[in-house]
Amino acid sequence: MSRRQRDARDYARRMRVIQERGDARRARMRWATTAIVVVVLAFGVLVVAKLGGAGQGGESAAPVPTGDAATAVVSGLTSVPAATLNSVARGEDATLPKLTTGQAVLTDGGKPLVLYVGAEYCPFCAAQRWPLVIALSRFGTFEGLTLSHSASDDTFPDTPTVSFHGSTYTSQYLTFQGVETSTNERKGGTYAPLDKLTPQQQQIIATYNAPPYVDAQSAGAIPFLDFANQGLMAGSSFSPQLLKGMTHAEIVSAVADPQSSLGRTVDGNANAMTALLCKLTGGQPGDVCTSPAVTAFEKDFANVSVK
Repeated sequence: MSRRQRDARDYARRMRVIQERGDARRARMRWATTAIVVVVLAFGVLVVAKLGGAGQGGESAAPVPTGDAATAVVSGLTSVPAATLNSVARGEDATLPKLTTGQAVLTDGGKPLVLYVGAEYCPFCAAQRWPLVIALSRFGTFEGLTLSHSASDDTFPDTPTVSFHGSTYTSQYLTFQGVETSTNERKGGTYAPLDKLTPQQQQIIATYNAPPYVDAQSAGAIPFLDFANQGLMAGSSFSPQLLKGMTHAEIVSAVADPQSSLGRTVDGNANAMTALLCKLTGGQPGDVCTSPAVTAFEKDFANVSVK
């Protein structure tokens, strides 16, 4: 691993801790009005989060692709070659979902339910959607994914991404609910509201995006991922810093290249998610769940038992 790769990895770790705490505060402020999540965040964390985001603006964002260019990006993201994912395997410093114990499998329509809660303004959500879409696309099909970017006035401004708002997901193995609670544009002093959480989704957040399942400082953070109550992720798998200055097309090109440092980071995290999803589906589809991309994480999820 080169010095540049090590520095990027270490920076990602530091910034993930600092910035997720700032996102946790914003998420709590919205959800507190529902009496589902109570907000308490230390003053020191606010200071660090603001310092971490200082001086990152002032750069012109690449325009979001439209038309055929947008279609090509979505197509590339949802069809990363299996050979690429197998070659990457664990990739570079993949972040594993935190496993729960003794929890009933969360289902919808008789299938394991994966819940994502984020917001379009959030740069950590922007980063997390890339590996999540890759992983879910191995089990089903998205319709209506749109290209977007994080807010221009937040940390890691204009991070390229996709949005789950208005999209649908079809799979014979899984159910997916993608909730984007706010847009990436301000309305007054806050980002404009978008998707509303259902009562069930609010209860899931109140239960699993809080101690003891996540630490107190990260409670309420977005993005939040619940893999059928068997695995949880609060925050992004890698730092949005790794996507800085890149276009949507360049990111898709990188994730198709197993020799790319970014590709190994994104695909490695996608493979980790895929491995847990294979546990939820009972090892189906077989060609995915027996592939090197998944078996590379066999020991990590060996104790996950879905009955």
